[in-house]
Amino acid sequence: MRNLPIYLAVLVCFLVVPSTFAQVDKQKELEEKRQAILQEIKQINSLLFKTKKEEKSVLSQVEDINQRISATENLIRVTNQQANLLTRNINGNIDKISSLREELKIMKADYAEMIRKSYKSKSQQSRIMFLLSSENFLQAYKRVQYMKQYAKFRKKQGEGIRAKTEELQKLNESLIAQKKTKQKLIAENEVAKKQLTAERKSQQELVATLKKDESRFTTQIRAKQKEADKIDREIDDLIKAAIAEANRKANASKKPTKEPAAAGGFALTAEDKALAASFSSNKGKLPWPVEKGMVVKSFGTHQHPQFPNVTTSSSGVEIATEDNAPVRAIFEGQVMSIQVIKGANKVLFIQHGDYISVYSNLGTVSVQKGDKVSTKQKIGTVAKSPTEGRTVLKFYIYKNKTKINPADWIYRM
Repeated sequence: MRNLPIYLAVLVCFLVVPSTFAQVDKQKELEEKRQAILQEIKQINSLLFKTKKEEKSVLSQVEDINQRISATENLIRVTNQQANLLTRNINGNIDKISSLREELKIMKADYAEMIRKSYKSKSQQSRIMFLLSSENFLQAYKRVQYMKQYAKFRKKQGEGIRAKTEELQKLNESLIAQKKTKQKLIAENEVAKKQLTAERKSQQELVATLKKDESRFTTQIRAKQKEADKIDREIDDLIKAAIAEANRKANASKKPTKEPAAAGGFALTAEDKALAASFSSNKGKLPWPVEKGMVVKSFGTHQHPQFPNVTTSSSGVEIATEDNAPVRAIFEGQVMSIQVIKGANKVLFIQHGDYISVYSNLGTVSVQKGDKVSTKQKIGTVAKSPTEGRTVLKFYIYKNKTKINPADWIYRM
């Protein structure tokens, strides 16, 4: 039972140390999230709010403000989580400081009492008399060892007090730093909240404009969706025709290296198959088709945020980027086709085995059909919409004839 306090101390260490590391990791994770959101807001401001409002339609303005409101709400939420975690850390430090002070107080009292007793018998004469009064040599030897141990214990206790004092000082410094960090986060959050209030007010004014003439705007949205669907169908037809043409040529060549085509898909050589496998193994790690950009319309079907009775859909993703932004191939492959489609400007198709990446709304193209391209190679530039006041790339990924969500394939999309 005498060893029970030691067992308890060890148990506390095992419990407290992992908890401390977990809190540090969580704080680091939250800070990384906050910095990523700040970078996202910076991109929103530079990519979506680079032009005057009168150059955009009301619908585009509302969509852009929605993006900034969503990002600002995320920033406030993450910053609150950071401040709350710091509060818990600060409270834990306060408790630990209080405990250390009590422990230090006891240690100092014990040390003072030991020094007082030592002072009474510190003279060399009293030590000699202590030794000479020994009954035999063995007792004298034991008394010498005792005096050595006593001196060693005094030294150890002094070092313990110094270590506890240093630990207390470090905890105090940590507490001051944490309080400053918390105050800074709270101040930043107040600024973000004021900005959010202003954004929501601006959004309400624009939405009120939309609601005044809801039928006209819903007609515009549906017309825009109808045009997007028409472009998507044309891209689908072009891919089907390209696959059929590639397979016709493969059959005509009668090369033994060609494998039979999957249902409705490409007939692949061993090289094509290896390229497709390499593409597939990079799922979630492929680079963005533009160096700087953000998704303003995601893959799939969505309910319109302002008009609940209206749904929109997208076969790919729309990425807002800088004016004349260079477009990059997301993976090595071969230029399969370059087409001009009404409403989509130039559209470029790159084959990666039985995968295809499609880059729509290009202003210029810097490659030709049949060219081999490498990952991140420049293949053209994005065109700017004169009516939307935006520079947006429409980007698709296909597996043979099947559309797949680019966000599953592109790094952190």
